[in-house]
Amino acid sequence: MSENNAVTHVSNFLRAVIERDMAAGTYASRRWARSPGDAAHHAAGEPDPAKIRTRFPPEPNGYLHIGHAKSICLNFGLARDYDGVCHMRFDDTNPEKESVEYVESIKDSVQWLGFGWDAFGASHLYFASDYFDFMYRAAEYLIEAGHAYIDEQTPDEMRASRGTLTEPGKASPWRDRPREESLALFRAMRDGQHADGAMVLRAKIDMASPNINLRDPAIYRIKRAHHHNTGDTWCIYPMYTYAHPLEDALEGITHSICTLEFEDQRPFYDWVLERLAEGGLLAHPLPKQYEFARLNLTYVVTSKRKLMQLVTEGHVSGWDDPRMPTLVGLRRRGYTPEAIQLFAERIGVSKADSWIDYATLEGALRDDLDGRAARAMVVLDPLKLKLSNWDALFAGRETETCSAPVNPHHPELGQRSFMLSREVWIEREDFMEVAPKGYHRLFPGNRTRLKYGYVIECTGCEKDADGRITAVLATLVPDTKSGTPGADSVKVKGVITWVGAMDGVAAEIRLYDRLFTEAHPDAGGRDFLTVMNADSVKSVQAIVEPGLAAAAPDDRFQFERHGYFVADRKDSAPGRPVFNRAVTLKDSWSR
Repeated sequence: MSENNAVTHVSNFLRAVIERDMAAGTYASRRWARSPGDAAHHAAGEPDPAKIRTRFPPEPNGYLHIGHAKSICLNFGLARDYDGVCHMRFDDTNPEKESVEYVESIKDSVQWLGFGWDAFGASHLYFASDYFDFMYRAAEYLIEAGHAYIDEQTPDEMRASRGTLTEPGKASPWRDRPREESLALFRAMRDGQHADGAMVLRAKIDMASPNINLRDPAIYRIKRAHHHNTGDTWCIYPMYTYAHPLEDALEGITHSICTLEFEDQRPFYDWVLERLAEGGLLAHPLPKQYEFARLNLTYVVTSKRKLMQLVTEGHVSGWDDPRMPTLVGLRRRGYTPEAIQLFAERIGVSKADSWIDYATLEGALRDDLDGRAARAMVVLDPLKLKLSNWDALFAGRETETCSAPVNPHHPELGQRSFMLSREVWIEREDFMEVAPKGYHRLFPGNRTRLKYGYVIECTGCEKDADGRITAVLATLVPDTKSGTPGADSVKVKGVITWVGAMDGVAAEIRLYDRLFTEAHPDAGGRDFLTVMNADSVKSVQAIVEPGLAAAAPDDRFQFERHGYFVADRKDSAPGRPVFNRAVTLKDSWSR
């Protein structure tokens, strides 16, 4: 990130909570046995060297997107700023949708963003499935203590008896079955003696609670599915709302930071932890859950189901399509980890839902790249310009070397060089036979400067049989080269970019734009596919500065007047570059 755009951390309610807890010594008595475990395990450990512990707990059922980036920056950033550690935990309790592919992509994305899980001499990479034995043992304890029971109602019957926001639920006919019977049935579930869906284990709390999540929620179900980590060891799996607090407690998490949709689940989170602490399985102080508003970004969809639909139906080229809001897509588009971190800091953290304009994300990228991206001239719609007096001025010399700063903000990076010759490439839009008022580029009789080169005067054009312009004709004004004493001797109002015909390099340029034309593509249940932007990508054959021939994948540049571009990380190679437009120089969508 450029020095002028270094992140300045803004206080928020989560920082206030952490600072309050640290001042009060809320978690000062914690012990850590160098690995996750129950109360007895940690009691044998040393005082925890981490002042706080947070976690980033994605389910490995898809690729991370920009919304996840906010949570990554928040959890890892808070741990960094308060001498703590953030655990990288995979919440893999739903085997049907999870895979090793997603695990590896998530790890790679978190590390690309600039964060890691090694701290205090150890790795803190964990899987919820590593705790299945404890979760099962905890469930047996809840049954034995009278806090859980086996329910044999059908899913429809359970749904009907759950009640509504205004009506209490109705107790299951199995709610008061003997503990020994529930325990035996639970063990039979574990041993594969019952069919999928035949029964579930439910917490026994309060069917009349105004919070529906406390009306005896299910905590275990039968599901015969191969698990990416545990194989076929289990045919019963814990529900996420039961597993989540246990994972936090076993890992010694102090501040469990979730998005707002989990706010109604917090009472059950606390209930699970308190019941198991009563039984001595977990020790105080227990984790506390806090909720913040998730990222709502205009012009994108972040639903995993809808992103999957875009990929599987071929609306995009894959999860890493540069138009996708996935982190792999943003990376390929040309976004930097620093820009995304800057974006996350700028939008802040609150408890109120709001919409963030996509332009804020683009602005963070512009601010990051402006100070460090190398400059280059590129012609996207090439039109030949012929300098008719070249031979008369340069006496047989074929080229004249011109130079420009690699980055005007950093003169220490030096100069880049390119060749001017009797023929150069210019943008087709830089010439008009009949120019309107205020047009200062090339038209017959007008003078314009070739950027970093000479002033030229347009004398006309050449056309083919169909009347299409094939070349622009001009004369070069001597002694007007940029950087020489005569550069200011001739005043002009227009400056145009160009690439030499002698050393220019052909390149594919992919002009990406927003994937949707509406700020809220799926608003009101609308089919988001109906508002896809037909012009979200356009490929052109361009001519680029000679230095760009050696661009390596992920090298970023500011193409002067066109925007910021990146050498595509999959398709670009030295000698045959492919560049993706990351963002334009200015926001054109707010007009």
